[in-house]
Amino acid sequence: MTGRVSQNWRYGVGTLIYASPLYRLTLIARTPDALALVPPAPWPGDAARGSAIVNGTFGFSGEVLRGGRIAWYPAGMSDAWIAALHGFDWLRDLRAVGGDVARRRARDLVDDWLSHGKRWHPVSWRPDVLATRLFAWLGQHEFFCASADDEYRERYLAAIVHQGKHLARVLPGGGAGEPLIAAIKGLIVTGLALPDRAAWADQGLRLLERECARQLLPDGGHISRNPSAHIAVLRHLVDTRGTLLAAGREVPYFLIAAIERAAPFVRMLRHGDGGLALFNGTDEGESWLIDMLLAQADARGRPPVSAPHSGYERLVSNRTIVLVDCGPPPPPGVDGTAHAGTLSLEVSVGKERLIVNCGAHTDGNDSWADVQRASAAHSTLIIDDTNSSEILTAGGFGRQPTDVTRTRDETDGKIWLDASHDGYVLPFGLTHRRRLFLDATGDDLRGEDTLLRTGGGARTANGFAVRFHLHPSIQASLVQNGAAALLRLPGGAGWRLRAQGGTLSLAETVYLGHAGEVRRSEQVVISGPLAGAAADEAASVKWALQRIVQKA
Repeated sequence: MTGRVSQNWRYGVGTLIYASPLYRLTLIARTPDALALVPPAPWPGDAARGSAIVNGTFGFSGEVLRGGRIAWYPAGMSDAWIAALHGFDWLRDLRAVGGDVARRRARDLVDDWLSHGKRWHPVSWRPDVLATRLFAWLGQHEFFCASADDEYRERYLAAIVHQGKHLARVLPGGGAGEPLIAAIKGLIVTGLALPDRAAWADQGLRLLERECARQLLPDGGHISRNPSAHIAVLRHLVDTRGTLLAAGREVPYFLIAAIERAAPFVRMLRHGDGGLALFNGTDEGESWLIDMLLAQADARGRPPVSAPHSGYERLVSNRTIVLVDCGPPPPPGVDGTAHAGTLSLEVSVGKERLIVNCGAHTDGNDSWADVQRASAAHSTLIIDDTNSSEILTAGGFGRQPTDVTRTRDETDGKIWLDASHDGYVLPFGLTHRRRLFLDATGDDLRGEDTLLRTGGGARTANGFAVRFHLHPSIQASLVQNGAAALLRLPGGAGWRLRAQGGTLSLAETVYLGHAGEVRRSEQVVISGPLAGAAADEAASVKWALQRIVQKA
């Protein structure tokens, strides 16, 4: 049994006893009179969300609960909603409202949790949720707790000690990927904030060093290949560094190096509008918050154009940006929300997105889970509506590409990219190869999608579709008797998409680029039947996306 499996097995066994009164007695420890440190809390909140909470409305993960007195474990709410409620990150939103009313509301809600919400629950006491709660309580201490009476502060500090003791006991069990780093951050910050608990911080730093080596790849990307998870990890690292500095502790070299690697990678996966590319379970995010994170990280490295370990390529000419997913799916354990979007691409021109993937609802909405992860929700080639990676109901993948290759060449500002994956070899005996060319002006992007016969395959494929999902702001129409599509950007610029080797059509699609929002859009589809068994190439589609030059 490997170390990680053993740790999580022990955590799973432990959940059978964590809810018992006897276990709660083991968490009792001396309560300090005051905090040794209030950790920095640089991240702003949302005043609109805070005002809703003041008025008794709690909206998380696409679900809303309205009422008077808060119910900490209401029936019918998802685990994601419960995690967000018990994480208390929304204290930032109340702080953004400001004033005595918001302060009293924050104080009362923490007090109510101490009275009615603190019982052990597999979600609310999950290490990452517990750690998020500790970080929120400690970081917002001056806002809601500093002026409270002595009895309140004693209950608050006792609860922090109890939860910190549990967290130190169970880690690194109960988590993987970004949630584990979130939990470790909470342990470090709590150890620094409480007097005489430096051992927790030291334990956390040892765990963090190990997880940085495991989770941050040599090119700076996160092992999940999820840009949103990468952003979250970078934020945890920045928070940890800030608390160490505030405590007068030396920042270890591994943490400095991790931030220096991770921050430039964020820039690699941003479009011209400042938002993230929609790969592997990500939405656009908030560009101003990403800017703030990068400023806090204070890492000046240039964004890579090629990330060989993370599997992304960035093609940039003039104002045109092309981002391509050229990597295999992430490994088990961090692939729970990964997408079957191998060789998908996105294109933006200036601050306007043109070709996109459908994106993701990052709020845990089960109705969209499998739809948004499917290959058909990405701008890539699909065979017989079959996913390039087999999506499992419980999360993660079954069959998936194991050999994903790419080569890149640049000459005089021109960029060539040649990539392939074997995700369709087992079901159909076919390899998908995608070749791209971007000229030096950025006005001419050309591609060729080819299906190569490799032999074998469990069944015979009938047809293919190359999909180009369009951003909702794009106006699309068929021209030249259906031989091309005219794409009009919001700023008025026009682009023409032409294709050979298939029939071009327009179809409806959706865009999940922002949390909780579903927008209708269109996609250009190039489809056709596969060639006979004698051909080495079962299909070959050549296409060109070119800017329309306005005549004087």
